[in-house]
Amino acid sequence: MRNSSKSGADLVQLMGAVANLPTGNALPILAEIQEALGRLIESGTTAVIDLGSIPFTGGDEKILQEILGDGEVNAVLNAMGESFVQETAIPGVWRVDHYDLQGKTQARFIEVTFIPDILRTQPEDALRGHEMLAERLNERTGANEKGG
Repeated sequence: MRNSSKSGADLVQLMGAVANLPTGNALPILAEIQEALGRLIESGTTAVIDLGSIPFTGGDEKILQEILGDGEVNAVLNAMGESFVQETAIPGVWRVDHYDLQGKTQARFIEVTFIPDILRTQPEDALRGHEMLAERLNERTGANEKGG
């Protein structure tokens, strides 16, 4: 009679190994990134590749990471969970990963752009910032006029 706990552990180990086998989608994605980077250079056209919309395993991620690498810029945004933005070692190619409040992956993208939209200040935010700065300057100049 076979030990059922050993076969269960073997199954878990096998499932983990299969989850890390490349699907073969990394190289086509990299070719798509290369084409998109050419369009960005030629016309300023940006592209977003949704890695969650295709079969993509840990093995594919490893290939993508080995080829794209990490660049100099990264940012963490906190809004209804965390979003991580990482420039790759290939200028113009960014990783953008979104997580929910429990840390579960919600979306994973490659953005081919000069700067990801999530990092751009929205016009309404700039307006609010302008108003905030005016208030703070008025508070400071008013305090200085009163001897503060």
